[in-house]
Amino acid sequence: MDDGAEGGEPRRAGREGPEGDVAGYRYVRWHGGPDPLAPPIDLRAALAELGRDVMDGSSTRAALRELLRRGLPDRTGLDELTRRVWEQRSRLQRRHRVDGTLTEVRELLARALAEERRVLFPEPTDDARFREMRLDALPTNPGRAVRELGDYQWRSEQAAADYARIRELLGEQLLDARFEGMRQAMRDAGPEQVAQVRAMLADLNALLAAHAAGEPDVPARFTAFMAEHGRFFPEQPRDVEELIDVLAARAAAAARTLNSLSPQQRAELAELSRQAFGDPRLSEALGELDARLQSLRPGEDWQGSGRFRGSQPLSLSEAAEALTELGELDELAEQLGQAYPGARLEDVDLAALERRLGPDARIAVRGLTELEQELTRGGLLSRSADGSLRLTPRALRTLGQDLLRDVLDQTRTRRGERDTRRAGSAGEPTGASRPWQFGDTEPWDAARTARNAALRRAALPGPVLAVADIEVAESETRTRAAVVLCVDVSWSMVQDGRWAPMKRTALALHHLVSTRFRGDDLHLVTFGRRAATTDIAGLTELEATMEQGTNLHHALLLAGRHLRRHPDAMPVVLVVTDGEPTAHLEPDGEAVFDYPPRPETLRATLAEVEALARAGTALSVFRLGDDERLTVFVDLLARRAGGRVFAPDLDGLGAAVVGDYLRTRRSRR
Repeated sequence: MDDGAEGGEPRRAGREGPEGDVAGYRYVRWHGGPDPLAPPIDLRAALAELGRDVMDGSSTRAALRELLRRGLPDRTGLDELTRRVWEQRSRLQRRHRVDGTLTEVRELLARALAEERRVLFPEPTDDARFREMRLDALPTNPGRAVRELGDYQWRSEQAAADYARIRELLGEQLLDARFEGMRQAMRDAGPEQVAQVRAMLADLNALLAAHAAGEPDVPARFTAFMAEHGRFFPEQPRDVEELIDVLAARAAAAARTLNSLSPQQRAELAELSRQAFGDPRLSEALGELDARLQSLRPGEDWQGSGRFRGSQPLSLSEAAEALTELGELDELAEQLGQAYPGARLEDVDLAALERRLGPDARIAVRGLTELEQELTRGGLLSRSADGSLRLTPRALRTLGQDLLRDVLDQTRTRRGERDTRRAGSAGEPTGASRPWQFGDTEPWDAARTARNAALRRAALPGPVLAVADIEVAESETRTRAAVVLCVDVSWSMVQDGRWAPMKRTALALHHLVSTRFRGDDLHLVTFGRRAATTDIAGLTELEATMEQGTNLHHALLLAGRHLRRHPDAMPVVLVVTDGEPTAHLEPDGEAVFDYPPRPETLRATLAEVEALARAGTALSVFRLGDDERLTVFVDLLARRAGGRVFAPDLDGLGAAVVGDYLRTRRSRR
């Protein structure tokens, strides 16, 4: 719906007119660009897909690339478009074969010889018998046969016409395979048209030779060439470089057509080419042109071929067009694959895509391009200083919100607990109420306030609600907690599929603390061969590395250091691991790894556990897997520190960690 020009405003009209104006608007066909009726991009669904791959250990760039490959339920992905490209390519190869010109030449030659023999047979002369002997002695190679018949005086007019058609056919096919405008120019070709083509080829070869030599008058010569021979070039190139591009692409397709033939077929066609229009100079000029183009555009595919295995024959020009289509399909497959360095969706040739797969394919790629742009414009993706793509804090909050919702739903379902998502910011209600005082921030007790107002009005008429009627619900102030989540990032977590559940758990807990318990301080520690502190963005986008070692000792050292910075907060340490400690930190800072673990490693780890216990830390260990040595160790740890041990499955890890955090806060309020 527009005024007939893309991007214009609807044109007002007073009444319906002959051009289709209805109710003040004019309706016309949509000519491309963003579809105004397309559904809006579901950024939340796209972010969920991105988050899943990032949690699995992919970089954000790789996750986005995978999202574009898969697409969304309402968006066709690059993989599907690539499949359609290869399907069309295979269909083209299965349907055709490229020896159509040779087949037609053989048929014309056989028909001409049969017709000539039919005319000669009734004649009782020696001349007729000599002619029959000459026809019988022709070589089986059609090219040589056509050449030997060059001076033959045909007795049959039909046979002579068929033989002349062979020469015309070869010339037309050789030229049409290389020049798009040749088919129209060579219609009803005669000596005059052939002479014009020879003159064009001579001028073209001279122009290309001057260009290769760097002569200064090439622009003027190009202008003169196009003025005289422009009818052969409907592409209307603007300069000699564009002319070379056009010619080289078609010449390379013709070369690939020849490469697709068998050696015998190529030899036959080469022999026949010299008979085109009965003038070998045409074949020589085309050979010179191909050589010049190959030297000027060596990057074209001159050595390739197409493996055609169908039954429908193609002429030389048709085969060249089919090879051009195959080449374009190959380029589209590479562009859609996005596997080369620096690949971007903007690299996809939308015009070629629409030409080969239809307008819906063009719309699909534009939609994917918009998806990438909308994720950036929507504040979900950003580029860091080094150019890498990152999830923004807003994206992490959105992912954390969805993960926390799933975790809390799972917690309530499994344990019958109330909806903890509605915890009040001022504290937990005690069940008692009191009259409102200036400065109170507690919520009103609606039932008691309404009762007070009703009783007052029953005794003495007055306003519907008075300040004295208001009662507030008493609540107790929450205890502030300092929480350290220590997560195992050793290779076994990746190998056994625990990487993504660990990240999802951390993100859900982070969102809970940052939105519902803002007074709490959450600290994240990762530990493999060594331990390190990180933020939620760093943990979410942490890529898997081949690292051996489970240095819980170092992780607990960092946890204790963080807790000592918050002496007024309730200390909580949550540990997620799938292996017993196999590394510890020496006094000089060296991380020592050994398996089975050294006694020094176990002693150092338990010493840190006991130090945390003496500080009143609530320690919980979430054991993943069924490793017997780990089971023995965490049981010992729980006894020495008075902590708790959980053995959740991967689906229940988030619910176990979040549920334990909530229980710990309530129990120590």
